[in-house]
Formats: sequence, C-alpha cells, structure tokens
Amino acid sequence: MALAYKLLDEGLVPDFILRRIVRVLSRQRLREIDRGSMEANQESKMKWIEELRGREVIAEAVDKANEQHYELPASFMLAMLGPHGKYSSGLYPTGKETLDEAEVLMLESYCEKAQLKDGLRVLDLGCGWGSLSLFLAQKYPNSHITGLSNSRSQREYILNTARERGLENVEVITADLNYHEFPSNIKFDRIISIGALEHMKNYDALMTKISTWLHDEALLFIDIFCHQKMPYHFEDSDGWMSQHFFTGGTMPSYDMMLYFQSNLTLVRSWFVSGNHYALTFEDWIKRQDANKKDALEALEKDALSKDRDSDYARLTFNRFRVFNVACAEFFALNGGDEWGSGHYLFKPKH
Repeated sequence: MALAYKLLDEGLVPDFILRRIVRVLSRQRLREIDRGSMEANQESKMKWIEELRGREVIAEAVDKANEQHYELPASFMLAMLGPHGKYSSGLYPTGKETLDEAEVLMLESYCEKAQLKDGLRVLDLGCGWGSLSLFLAQKYPNSHITGLSNSRSQREYILNTARERGLENVEVITADLNYHEFPSNIKFDRIISIGALEHMKNYDALMTKISTWLHDEALLFIDIFCHQKMPYHFEDSDGWMSQHFFTGGTMPSYDMMLYFQSNLTLVRSWFVSGNHYALTFEDWIKRQDANKKDALEALEKDALSKDRDSDYARLTFNRFRVFNVACAEFFALNGGDEWGSGHYLFKPKH
C-alpha cells in the first residue's frame, strides 16, 4: 500500500487506471455502508446520528482542514477553479456549459432557493475564496455580506478582491466556528453555507448555534455533498483520500439534516445529481493541467514562505490532480444518483 500511495503522490498512476480503481473502491464503499435491509440501514443511521449528538465540538480537525484545503495559496486554487473561485459544484443543465457558466448558474440557483433580494444582511458561513460573498455583494449592492471562515489567507484574498472591484458591502471574519459568537444585537436575514458543513460533526449543536444568529423571519440555506441514503465518517484508516483531503470529515446522507430540527424547521430540500459535481471536477482537471506552470510556481512560493520541504509543491499539485480525477469518477457513479449535493432551506421555529 505504501508503494501505491507513493505512485499516487508522484503522479505516476495513469488516469485510466486511477479511474478504474476509484470505481472499484466506490462500489466497495457502497457494500460497506449497506447493512442488507432497509430496517438494518435505518437502525445503523439512527445510531450514527445519536453518536453525532454526543460529539464534544461542532467541528473536529479544524487545523487539518486548513492545511489540506483552506490555507493553500489562492493563486494555486484559482489556477484550478473557475473564474469565480467556486470550490464546490457548478450546475450543468445541458452538460455542455463552460465552467464559468456552470459557476454562475449554481450561484444564481442559490439566490433563487434562498429567496434572496437586495437590502438583506447575509452571512456566508464557510465562505471559501469568496465566490458567493463577492457574487452577492455585486448582485445586491444594498445588502451587507459577511463571510466567516477559519482561514486568514481566504479573508485577505476576499477583501483584496472586493477592494479591486469597488465593493464596499463585504466584510470577512476569521474565526473557529466551534467558539465564535456574534454579539446579541447582530442578526442575519439569510445564512448561506456552501460546501462547508462536510467538515462538521455535532450538527445538533451547529444548528442550535446558527438559529441564534437568525431573525425570526430569516432563512438558512445549506449546500452539502451527500450520499443518497447512508451517512458515514471519513477515517484516516480509509486510505489516501481521507488522510490527505477529508481528515475529520463527514459524508452525510441526503436525509441527515432532517434529524436536526430542534430550533429550525425544514421548508424545502433538493437533491442535485452528482453528475454536476463530476463535470465540475472534470473541468478542474483541465484547468489544472492547462495552468500547471502557474500552479506550481504559486506552490513553490508558498513553500519558501513557510519553510516547507522542497518537494511540497510537486506533491501538492499531484495530490490535487488525483483528488480531482477521483472525485470526478466518484460523483459520476451510477448516473450521479449515489452521491450528489443536498440543498436545504430552513426557517426558525417559533
């Protein structure tokens, strides 16, 4: 296994072989999470959900998430992502959209599903490199957009970009969600979280905390990847992918969020086929390959500034390429019906 991981790190596994391996491993995962019957699956799911409620903190391995994703240089990530820097699925209704078009279509769908309008106070929870925050700030100039993430480099990038675009209605807070609280006089009209809650564990505590940040008539919109029926944890023992990209991560089931409605009530949910995420990753592969020189230079500069090993840039580039190829196959499995994106709209309970 050590040799196989080394080959992956060195980028020596041809794509056609890697894709076949991922399909085999994905089907193996399906066998592992299937307990054999609806009754057994539901019993397993309920035990899993109760275990989540007992977790000590909302998010675990916060520093690892930063190391694996969010403190990487923006110039590297943007060499791979689309023009809006959206580090989550695009929307491909015909399958022929460009990455730029797919990003905008998904961002517009969030606006529609979250019932956004101008003049609102909006919290972008887990704001990444600001794709949503910057999009909303420009689309709704009379709204105030607050981004919240635990990455200082993301904050710097978003604020610099906002200044370049002349956007004065964006602020970004760097904080650990486990401990951050807004002053009691600050309430939001909308809270939107895109591709961030996969890093959480105690969703009961999370939803309770979020509920205290909402006005009585406000709404919460969530986009999170999920499996159609069974949740599970990413464990380091799972192998290469979990160790390098999903330490402390969670794969929710599509219905998982329904079990955390103590303070919030589900209004509507949508399942978005995994084909959209698969096409997004395919586009990221093309972008990463086309911008390899710039991507490596960004990583090499980052390595020098942080006194990292000389092979850091090459390994990171290769690992992200493997990640993109693997996820493209993973989400495309069984026509996109196994793993996809869950979209949820909640309102406060009264």
